[in-house]
Amino acid sequence: MKVNKAIKMIAPVIVLAGGLGAFLVLDWAKPEPEKKVDEPRALSVFVKHVEGADTELQVRTEGEVRARTEVDIVSQVAGRVVSVTTEFTEGGVVEPGVTLVEIEDLDYKLELAQARAKMAEAEVGMQTALATADVAKQQLRNAKDASPLALKKPQVAEARALLAAAEASYEQAMLNLTRTKISLPFSGRLASIDVNVGQYVAPGTRLARAFSTEVVEVRLPLNDTQLASLNLPIGFVAEPGHALPVVFKANVAGKQQRWQGKLTRLDASIDKNTRMLFGLAVVESPYQRNVSQHQMPLAVGLYVEAEIIGRKINEGYAIPREGLRAGNKVFVVNENGLLEIRAVVVAYSSEREAIISSGLSLNEKVVVSPVRNAIQGMALKTLEASLDESALARRN
Repeated sequence: MKVNKAIKMIAPVIVLAGGLGAFLVLDWAKPEPEKKVDEPRALSVFVKHVEGADTELQVRTEGEVRARTEVDIVSQVAGRVVSVTTEFTEGGVVEPGVTLVEIEDLDYKLELAQARAKMAEAEVGMQTALATADVAKQQLRNAKDASPLALKKPQVAEARALLAAAEASYEQAMLNLTRTKISLPFSGRLASIDVNVGQYVAPGTRLARAFSTEVVEVRLPLNDTQLASLNLPIGFVAEPGHALPVVFKANVAGKQQRWQGKLTRLDASIDKNTRMLFGLAVVESPYQRNVSQHQMPLAVGLYVEAEIIGRKINEGYAIPREGLRAGNKVFVVNENGLLEIRAVVVAYSSEREAIISSGLSLNEKVVVSPVRNAIQGMALKTLEASLDESALARRN
């Protein structure tokens, strides 16, 4: 009984020990599994080849067209408006020297006649005083120490002064008469009118407002990058014949209109509100000779885009703008398909392209698609970017 009981107690231990031994023998004898190292998967990116760039930089900005000369037409004499030209209306054409408004001149003609009569009277008085002085001089020719009064010199001076005053009054009366016919010394257009026939006006009354169409101006804001592209100093004034060409664009009457102008100067100070430097571009004869390709004038008040031709870059490298990363860095895929992160010198950049002066070589592959967590030396798979992919990269 005791033996059987001992066997029952030892048997499970023996079975467990045998099983464990068998497991260890099998584990030791099993073949070693084949080890496989997965290589990192190359990231697919769009690339563009670096191209050479010998180009003139273009600066794009915008501004409002304004007249160089804009004036209030003001009456210098009082009277009733008796006539106006047919062009005396908003938008009416102004020709130099052509009468726009005529004020009743009867009173001024009468004043002129009176001034002419007074001048004639003063002329007679002058001749009388000279004759009297000549007689006195003859009578006192033997007298010693004859006084000026005895020689009639004060009387002659008085007569001469009265004649000068009469002549001045005559000239003033003639001037007032000419001022009844109001005109402008330049070609232009009427912006607004304030009087009409039959209305009485006093000196200083505004009759209309007009602007010249001989020259219009556009003030163009420029930031520091744009100023560098122009390669001009603050306070620049163009020499005759050396102004920078400017192309103005605007959509008018459902068409893209283009006008030619010139950048003639830059302000001498930075605008304290916008922190921008303003340039002044001009267009001569914008309503006649320098109309657009569709015969549209460059109208005052129109808001236009401007493209200024700046400095020329020789032996540069052109890449799409999306290829330029923050901090003037460029992602380049080398011959081994690995990423190189390079610092470059940017000569110019716009919304569409960047011109690199150093840091790249011709035909190198520049990444133009987004790369998250870019690491130097990471493997890349290149795909040639088309225009659609470049546009997509710009949106991203």
